[in-house]
Amino acid sequence: MPATEPSPSVASAFAPACVGNVGVGFDILGHTLAGASDRAQVRRIDEPVVRIAAIEGMVRDLPLEAERNTAGAALLALRAGRALSHGFELTLHKGIALGSGMAGSAASCVAALIAANALLDEPLPREALYGFAMDGEAVASGGRHGDNVGPQLLGGLVLATATRLVRIPVPAAWHCALVHPHCVLETRRARAALAGSYALSDFVTQSANLAQVIAGCWRGDAVLVREGLKDVLVEPRRAPLVPNFPRVQQAALDHGALGASISGAGPSVFGWFEDAPRATAAADAMRAAFAEAGLDSDVLVGPIDGPGAQLLA
Repeated sequence: MPATEPSPSVASAFAPACVGNVGVGFDILGHTLAGASDRAQVRRIDEPVVRIAAIEGMVRDLPLEAERNTAGAALLALRAGRALSHGFELTLHKGIALGSGMAGSAASCVAALIAANALLDEPLPREALYGFAMDGEAVASGGRHGDNVGPQLLGGLVLATATRLVRIPVPAAWHCALVHPHCVLETRRARAALAGSYALSDFVTQSANLAQVIAGCWRGDAVLVREGLKDVLVEPRRAPLVPNFPRVQQAALDHGALGASISGAGPSVFGWFEDAPRATAAADAMRAAFAEAGLDSDVLVGPIDGPGAQLLA
């Protein structure tokens, strides 16, 4: 019999930024966006522990204790879930700002899981990593939800339920413009803004809007998406936390956006467009609107059908 190939001892991976919620899909809908990412290098070690060796890049003051770090917690969940006898040593390189609404905490745990999975004797399919990724994300957000980690695992626009990931086809020409102002909005603060009661009629409207967005993407019907991409539940409560949000949103709509809202917990704002030129022009106008509030900002423009996390050579 041929000899079994030994498992590698080191692997590296990246996970891209993500637009969580996509306005109408709170905690269950998201899509990736190229242009910013977190990287993780994972080493397989004999000790039955998860150890964080270093955190580098634009964010460094994160917990080194595995259980308090999204990536570390995800690897702890993987070890426990698979009853692994070995452990992992992790080095993170942060390329996504925290508190930005670009899924930086989720990207760390997904990148770490993709790298660690490559070191297993029997690597798991992407969908099987989903629960471990939600365990890691819960460290930052306080709850298990998949609207960021799901798209990062599979790529593109993904419906992420408690147990299942469904990738939703989107026309290749459709682009997203995301503008990240240089300010921080912590996820827990943004979630606290959602406390209180909601009208049943608003839930009905939001459900209809979500259905139109998903159906419109599947059919490539921009009219359906334009009708549906209107958040009546979360956006009204979070908008006051985002500087000059009405002007930024209107700038996107004035440039032909199918819809525009808050990315994830904010403060980043995104818009969907039928092509790249309109997305690029809108991004400049959105950036100018943030500048009116005294904020510089970064811009990402790319296909809504963005990349998933990948191993690095």
